[in-house]
Amino acid sequence: MKFPLFKTKIQGIDKKFDLINPESQREYFEAKAGKEIRELREFLKENSFIAYLLGKKSSGKGTYSKMFAEIIGPDRIEHFSIGDMIRRIDGELADEKKRKELFEFLKRNYRGRISIEEIISSLENRSTKVLLPTELILTLVKREIEKMEKKTLFVDGFPRNLDQIDFSLFFRDLIGYRDDPDVFVLIDVPNEVIDERIKWRRVCPICQTSRNLKLLPTSKVGFDKKKKEFYLVCDNPRCKGAKMVLKEGDELGIEPIRKRLETDEVLIKQALSLYGIPKVLLRNSIPIEEAKEFVDDYEITPEYVFEFDEKTEEVKMKERPWVVKDNDGVPSYSLLPPPVVVSLIKQLDDIFNL
Repeated sequence: MKFPLFKTKIQGIDKKFDLINPESQREYFEAKAGKEIRELREFLKENSFIAYLLGKKSSGKGTYSKMFAEIIGPDRIEHFSIGDMIRRIDGELADEKKRKELFEFLKRNYRGRISIEEIISSLENRSTKVLLPTELILTLVKREIEKMEKKTLFVDGFPRNLDQIDFSLFFRDLIGYRDDPDVFVLIDVPNEVIDERIKWRRVCPICQTSRNLKLLPTSKVGFDKKKKEFYLVCDNPRCKGAKMVLKEGDELGIEPIRKRLETDEVLIKQALSLYGIPKVLLRNSIPIEEAKEFVDDYEITPEYVFEFDEKTEEVKMKERPWVVKDNDGVPSYSLLPPPVVVSLIKQLDDIFNL
């Protein structure tokens, strides 16, 4: 499965934007997609839409949709995570009053082949490997939607399996967005990108902030002489220079979730083959040999490598383009979120004929 390349390089724009700096990032979006951003903002003054985010675990679904909302209008767009919703319900089950309210809501609204008692038990004792019934997910989503003002929704986490694809086609009707257009946003990310994001992730043991030794270091990097390895120092002043650590299991990378990634890939292929619903195709990587034609150098994800100077006992950092192999083994550059979001903005603008 290969999505087409999307060109963000525009002739005549020679400025090099710093895509980490918020002000420079705003200038970047104006330069690359200013017309489309204004058109989408105008469209969303009177309209809304439903977007189903389909991508592998850790493919950037939340990052891309939240960045899109920030640019176009956070007051008109909501990132709606099914996983976050279920985690909030975990908290409700521990509160007697809220548990009773949830039980009453399910009695009034749930329709399915499993009893409400079994449903509550399933919520309390579920394994993360077992998907909750689709009918229950839709009922709980309806409950959350009723609390919201009508907005554009980026739905993250539904559909999660092949059986749910058909439900998603009627999702907007079930939650009361009957007149809204809907789209699939399909994200293609090489497994190697996800693997390295996990393996190089580091977490502060005090504030739980997550960074990445290879891709998103903190301002201070240390070197452990005994272990002969580099480590990140948390930037939060309250943590008083705490050493960030590898989370248990992260050293395995994608191995524990490999089956999940395979299912996600099949799901994306299935969605890609459906007729009648527009599709936005986003890709996180670009073959090295084609990069110069399609993207600017500053749009490529940098990786950071470190050297320890024995004389000064200082850590020196170097930056270079992050090279990964796509799922066909082709050497590629991984892209930073902004160029992927430019692609999202322009494709949505085309879909709605703005």
